[in-house]
Amino acid sequence: MEQKLHGKVALITGAAQGMGKDIARLLARQGAKIVMNDLNGEALQAAAEDIRRDGGEVIWVKADVSKREEVASMIDQATEAYSTIDILVNNAGLLRSTPFVDVEDEEWDLVMEVNLKSVYLSTKAVVPFMIAGGGGKIINMSSSAGRSVSTLGGAHYTTSKAAVLGLTRHLAKELASRNIRVNAVCPGLIDTEMVRKTCPPEQIAAYESSFPIQRLGTTREVADLVLFLASDDSSYITGASIDINGGDLMI
Repeated sequence: MEQKLHGKVALITGAAQGMGKDIARLLARQGAKIVMNDLNGEALQAAAEDIRRDGGEVIWVKADVSKREEVASMIDQATEAYSTIDILVNNAGLLRSTPFVDVEDEEWDLVMEVNLKSVYLSTKAVVPFMIAGGGGKIINMSSSAGRSVSTLGGAHYTTSKAAVLGLTRHLAKELASRNIRVNAVCPGLIDTEMVRKTCPPEQIAAYESSFPIQRLGTTREVADLVLFLASDDSSYITGASIDINGGDLMI
């Protein structure tokens, strides 16, 4: 079968585990050259080696994408290896569950920097390459929290993910004339390491029984949706926020 992303270059942030790892793996299997980013260098290297063993072409870059200078270095390394970037998946994220009355300024700023500022910095750095290359695809990972309120996270998490949706819509409108499509994915409860660490098994079971589709989503299901948005199959879609939550939130 023809690979949907043959010859494309895809940068995925927060790719050492969970959704980011499966997104990178699937995009590689569909022919993309992969740039994987994360703060966890050891896990990132192991994830990249898995892709290589599967026949994919990949480099990995340890960087804090909430820091401008580290994003610049990451983009330099990516474009030195592959010349351009055609697809950007802003997946890096941080979950904190602190009640609003207990949130300190430092924690608020940290969540905003990782969940929102990183999207701004990475997108701003990549867009010139997409313009020069005649177009591109940007997929921002928001959350059902961004469309309602968070199940597990605090007010800062909900706020950051809602802001990602606003940024997605504005960029979609502003960049459409440059043939750059910008969309957001809004996962509900997905079976990731972060969810399992945050939520005890009995609480997960209670959530599952409350969903119309009575289970957690899988990282592969999220990756399949990202692949659709990264490919030409979604060429007439921009500014969208697509839910993947088992029917938990119906808007």
